[in-house]
This record gives sequence, structure tokens and C-alpha cells, in this order.
Amino acid sequence: MFGTKRELMVIALRDTDAVADELREALATADERDRPGLERAAALLARTAAVPDSEIRGRWALRQITAAGHTGPADSVHAVKALRRAEPGLSLASAVQLSREAAALRAGEDGHSRS
Repeated sequence: MFGTKRELMVIALRDTDAVADELREALATADERDRPGLERAAALLARTAAVPDSEIRGRWALRQITAAGHTGPADSVHAVKALRRAEPGLSLASAVQLSREAAALRAGEDGHSRS
């Protein structure tokens, strides 16, 4: 079609349901020696699965921006350019959205420490 640009959808992919099923099966047959480790793994998986997609995308974007050597604001024009260089198929709109998610993540990390 003329005059239209193909937009690349940016989604966060997860396979936590399949891993959770495997852990449940392992826990069902686990002996007392293995049970504490499997229970800890299940708790970690549940915590990881609860992370919002925007945070996963923001983490990815921050890694790309940092790897490009950009040290300024994560939602700057230079950061958007770094993202588009890292992923040439990324549209401008997607790169801007990713840079905003990265900036929000960075602001949250700067605002309070993680435990």
C-alpha cells in the first residue's frame, strides 16, 4: 500500500506458564530434600511473572541504550537513535515508547532502592 509504513509491534514474550507447570509437576513428586529449593524457585517465578510488560521492555531498552554508550536521559533524542540503531526495524513511534518506558524505569530506580 502506498503511503503507509509497516509498524513493528513491540511485545514482551514470556514463557512463565510452562515453567510454572513444570515446577508444579516437580513439586508433586519431590522428596523432602528437593522440596525447599523447588518451592523457592516457584516463588521466584511467581514474582518474575508479576513484573509488568512495560518494565520488561524498559529494561531491554535501557540495556540497548547503555550498550550504545548513551549516558544521558533515557527518553532523549539520542537514546531513541541508539534504540533504532540497535534494532533497525524499530519504528520511530516504537522507539519513542520504549525510551519512555526506559526513562520511567530509571526514574523509579533513582527514586527508591530495591531490596
